[in-house]
Amino acid sequence: MIPSDTPATDETDRHPLLMTLIRFKVYLTSIAMIAVFGLMTVAVYNLTHEVRYDEVLDALSQTTWTSIALAILFTGISFAALICYDLNALDYIGRKLPTVPVSMTAFSAYAIGNTAGFGALSGGAIRFRTYSRLGLTPEEIARVIAFVTLAFGIGLLAVSALSALVTAPRLATVAGMDPDILRLIALAVIAVLVGLLILGRNGRVIAIGKLKLRLPDTLTSSRQFLITALDIAASASVLYVLLPETNVGWPAFFAIYATAVGLGVLSHVPAGLGVFETVMLGALGNAISIDVLLGSLVLYRLIYHVLPLVIAVLLVVGAELREALQHPVANDIGNMAVRLAPHLLSAYGLILGAMLIFSSVTPTPDTNLDFLSAFLPLPVIEGAHLFSSLLGLILAIASRGLGQRLDGAWWVALISASAAFVLAFLKGIAVVEATVLAIFIFAMILNVKRFNRPASLFGQALSPAWLAAILVIITCAVTILFFVYRDVDYSRDLWWQFEFDEEAPRSLRALLALSVAAAAIAFFSLLRPAFSRPDAVEPEDIERAIAIAATQNIADANLVRMGDKRVMFSDSGRAFIMYGVQGRSWIALGDPIGADEDTAELIWRFVETARAAGGRAVLYQVSPSLLSYCADAGLRAFKLGEMASVPLPTFELKGGKLAGLRQALSKGAREGLEFSIVSPPGVANILGELRAVSDAWLSEHNTREKKFSLGAFDDDYVTSQPVALLRKAGHVVAFATIFVTETKHEGTVDIMRFAPDAPRGSMDFLFVSLLEYLKSEGYQVFNLGMAPLSGMSKREIAPVWDRIGGTMFEHGERFYNFKGLRAFKSKFHPLWQPRYLAVSGGTGAVLALMDVTLLISGGVRGVVGK
Repeated sequence: MIPSDTPATDETDRHPLLMTLIRFKVYLTSIAMIAVFGLMTVAVYNLTHEVRYDEVLDALSQTTWTSIALAILFTGISFAALICYDLNALDYIGRKLPTVPVSMTAFSAYAIGNTAGFGALSGGAIRFRTYSRLGLTPEEIARVIAFVTLAFGIGLLAVSALSALVTAPRLATVAGMDPDILRLIALAVIAVLVGLLILGRNGRVIAIGKLKLRLPDTLTSSRQFLITALDIAASASVLYVLLPETNVGWPAFFAIYATAVGLGVLSHVPAGLGVFETVMLGALGNAISIDVLLGSLVLYRLIYHVLPLVIAVLLVVGAELREALQHPVANDIGNMAVRLAPHLLSAYGLILGAMLIFSSVTPTPDTNLDFLSAFLPLPVIEGAHLFSSLLGLILAIASRGLGQRLDGAWWVALISASAAFVLAFLKGIAVVEATVLAIFIFAMILNVKRFNRPASLFGQALSPAWLAAILVIITCAVTILFFVYRDVDYSRDLWWQFEFDEEAPRSLRALLALSVAAAAIAFFSLLRPAFSRPDAVEPEDIERAIAIAATQNIADANLVRMGDKRVMFSDSGRAFIMYGVQGRSWIALGDPIGADEDTAELIWRFVETARAAGGRAVLYQVSPSLLSYCADAGLRAFKLGEMASVPLPTFELKGGKLAGLRQALSKGAREGLEFSIVSPPGVANILGELRAVSDAWLSEHNTREKKFSLGAFDDDYVTSQPVALLRKAGHVVAFATIFVTETKHEGTVDIMRFAPDAPRGSMDFLFVSLLEYLKSEGYQVFNLGMAPLSGMSKREIAPVWDRIGGTMFEHGERFYNFKGLRAFKSKFHPLWQPRYLAVSGGTGAVLALMDVTLLISGGVRGVVGK
């Protein structure tokens, strides 16, 4: 367990403002993102005050197919470079994975991240979900994500500085700065980066105060710089070839483009939407016609952001037919594409929802309307236009459920897309719109078996990130509407104008209905998740759980006997999760117990039940085998420490390795210690002696009973399981309650107490004797329990969580005997396996760990007062 007297609670009391900011970080980030996006949309609207919608369409129509083909080619080159980011990161951390699955993962991560950009669909989450299934640990995945993130940021800074140095006069004119000042800034940036490159030669470690950092070696840095330069150069060329001939040279354009991308990333607005356009319009508006530039930016977004996502979805479609392909590479692509299908379709559904919404505020070509007017009455066209926009909103919301593999989301998305497909022809013969909807529908039908979770789509509240995403889409639609109909004289009469050629009133009505529906959904989501606690556990539930635990290999499942934890069963009733509630954290203890096939659904149900109650789902002390399921449920894993286990068939006291234990056994025998096992029926006869030892131990150590992850001395609990005893001169001097199951696979101890007058080394004697007893009884493993914060990565590029944990392990002896506990378990030369805390978000881990500490200790009093 994590130490019960950790100082985290004290720090919370000293810094209430900091903890408030951490607790509401998601909300504050979403508000800031919306504010930045709103400012940028106003800036774009003002920059284009002399531009008209028809002029933008004319500019788009003048783009040649050669330019479009070149833009697609450069997009391919850019994404090939992006894939190399992940390959280089894996090489840097010293892991080798199959190239094809890595390429598919990286391509999908960037296709989703670049296009959707929202937290629930981030590239980092995609990497965690797929790389964990390919065998990487959470620490290694975190290092890959950190590498690609820093590599892009530093590389972007480097290429921007180099290009600014070369094109200073041109950039100075655009930025209104002195060229010499711009060169000095660029030189300063280059000098710092070159200094880091020199310092990092051969992977050198540099120290900044107490912080040690291992810099990438020269080969890795040089290779990554070339990859980043190729990526940014190719992506800049995508937009550059779409522009008409201009006096802005490619080097100057490259510097402006890199700056716009960097500001877009820093803004945290999805895909830099609005921020990127504002910078490009402001920097190039004097050199290129604004209407032409706007048209090129729209086409750039479609080719560089939307097209790769469509390709990724088409790969998923092809993957469902992979049985006809026998080539190993095709199978690799198929296997990875199938795993990514829900996430890709989720992102694609979000984009389609935005497309339908934007389509509702843009005019239909006059020729299409004239054709429809000959066959369809006006109410049909009006209704198709209105309902199409609402279907876009429904599709955007359902896309969240697609990422969670909900069967209800699949049905809602499929029906909405199918209806929108029909309405695309009724509202204006929108062939392109219908085509991309058809691809989505086809992909959804082929992947129906991937959406097999029977959870309720409408029973879940939207997160702040998704609410922010919807608000960004609505805000963008408002901006587009006022841009398109800039010359319309707005009045109340517009709402009541119904004519075939009156597009502005039609768009206004669609936007009003859309806004009302979105506001209703937002208010429902924000007001709905009032925190509620689950019902208390019933005795019959405990009995059902005990019966399941008895047939499993996990001895710690017997902790359910305490009755202090609630129990959640799977649909089949063959598996359960035991959990407690502290604050807003719903904390599950260990892996689910029971049938393996119920594990995935049980985790999903637990996470969603906690969220529906306004809580935070936390999985505490989970094994590596559970991490892929946690990733699928949107949880991030943080290492807690290592679990020690001794293989009993090979446990021998012979030889020098276990000489210390052999001596402890001999010493205990000389001092008259006698070991015995008392089965449950006989424990009641010695309960008074056990309680006397327990009370003396608690008093001696000035502590009180813990709970949740440890058993407490309760009469019914102690008498329900075997007890290992140590006697001296006929009196009990030490005891330990034993956890075993009917499978005889694993044994462990729970409550361990010894009297103040017990001989020194009594616990060593008890453990050695117990291991030999369990071995003789045919047990396979003895679980020594977890060593908190043990085995944390000491690499210089380790995640911050590991660095903090490693520091506490090395220097936190005043708070908890970290090293001593590890040293005691190491006497038995066990096998060590990591254990993790899985929770949503980085800051959620800090709050969750505080709640775990309070739950184990019985509240704040138990933490500070023992």
